[in-house]
Amino acid sequence: MPIKDILLPLVGDPDPAAVAAIEKCVAMARDIGARISALAIEVDIPVRPKVIVSDDIGNSEATEAARSVSNARDLLKAFDAASARSGTRNEQQVRRSEALAIAATLAEAARLKDMSLVPLKSHDGQDEKIVEQLIFHSGRPVMLCPEEFAEKLPTALNTVAIAWDHSAPAARAIADAMPLLKAAADVRIITASDAKSAAELESGTALVNHLAVHGIVASFEMLGIGGSSVGKIFEKYVNANAVDLLVMGAYRHSRLNQFIWGGASNTIIGRPPCWVMMSH
Repeated sequence: MPIKDILLPLVGDPDPAAVAAIEKCVAMARDIGARISALAIEVDIPVRPKVIVSDDIGNSEATEAARSVSNARDLLKAFDAASARSGTRNEQQVRRSEALAIAATLAEAARLKDMSLVPLKSHDGQDEKIVEQLIFHSGRPVMLCPEEFAEKLPTALNTVAIAWDHSAPAARAIADAMPLLKAAADVRIITASDAKSAAELESGTALVNHLAVHGIVASFEMLGIGGSSVGKIFEKYVNANAVDLLVMGAYRHSRLNQFIWGGASNTIIGRPPCWVMMSH
């Protein structure tokens, strides 16, 4: 199914990196021929009655609430300007939400979109929670746009790497990414393992054959881990091979297991090295 309808969550501070990521997400939507719908969140902060003790003492809750409204409006202004410049089909909306319900609100909104395109700060707890909720509760794929690298990210996804481990999440991610894989010039299947077992080699070859049925020419290679982590191996591969998009399944193991022991999903979500498309 082609990607025609994209959700862009807008949460947090409208700093230069966030604005750059918004502009790049809008450009991505334009280049794949999709409509992009921005959903800005104003945090609903209960404001307690002000008790006058001194003229110098302000109401911190009121200040925080006003800042949240201002941030949402500034993020939408950046989105509106980027959409106008690029001529991208777009919609925009503002919703109020309690802080603890933001991620769930966005996941619910994403269920009637083809994909969520998420600007992401490195190692940001709130952003990671939003991505996790979208992955598990939207029923749709998520594409991560790292704010740290936003200005350098291409919108033409010519080189795509597929992280393959023969799991159900990885298979779902490939199906969701099929329109992007068909448009890519270079598709690479990578499996991180020191074992290099016959079953892993057979699985990679089988995926090459499956993609060929869809008209996609792909290569397959095994990557040794050698005491590192799978997530770091993927990051190293992306940087060494100028990969534009990494496609991978998210959370093959339980979230609790990944939280305690770490895992590729946590590593990549914490600091995506490029555009990353994830499904579960």
